[in-house]
Amino acid sequence: MQTSFTLEPTKRSAFLDVYRGSAVLLMMIFHFCWDLRNFGFMEFYIYDPFWVYFRSLILTLFLTAIGWSTYLTLSKAKHPSFWVRDIKLFVSAAAISLATYLAAPDQWIYFGILHFIFIASLVTRPFAKWPISSALVGASIIIIYHSTNWLHFPNAFSIISSYIELPQRTLDIVFPFPWIAVVLIGPLLGHLNWHKCPTPNTLTIHILAFMGRYALPIYLIHQVILFALVATFKMVLNLIN
Repeated sequence: MQTSFTLEPTKRSAFLDVYRGSAVLLMMIFHFCWDLRNFGFMEFYIYDPFWVYFRSLILTLFLTAIGWSTYLTLSKAKHPSFWVRDIKLFVSAAAISLATYLAAPDQWIYFGILHFIFIASLVTRPFAKWPISSALVGASIIIIYHSTNWLHFPNAFSIISSYIELPQRTLDIVFPFPWIAVVLIGPLLGHLNWHKCPTPNTLTIHILAFMGRYALPIYLIHQVILFALVATFKMVLNLIN
């Protein structure tokens, strides 16, 4: 009897789903640690190098997957349509802004990861047809950002906030630079056929693939669930003590 070590082929890339699902899992761990810190179960400084790099890893996985999936859609479909995806992202980003405004008006999210992904998806689409050129543009942006101050725009917030009332602090923000560069590098992964990498047929891989397929709804609900669980546990401890 032969044992299968790869997932059955589907219209989707199992490897890309697992790749995106890994980002979802790391994001959930990050937010769970943040919740534990918020309720006093952990102590750490959010800007310590470990947490900064941890967040950067999560963003890198998510954003390369955006460019990667855009390339696959453009290369496989004769007349690709993105309007359903765009509407979902726009509505989800607006929902995040509204929910955080109601819950934390002094720190509401006005340009978080979903807002950035929506804009970056539109910007990247014309470049994704030429993955090598797109990656070169992305690499150039990263080099310029880290070697000069040209793309830092330190006064951007004060200029914008003079026209629009924004909170001085926000629960999440993704700056256009250098992160647009990461999205532009994504199509190269599709060009290199990373999505065709074999994927082990294990329970863990299936769970990650599921999380990757439903990354958006999981993103929208996971923090509500995690926060409620930690808050409930804290309340129970207080009652016991």
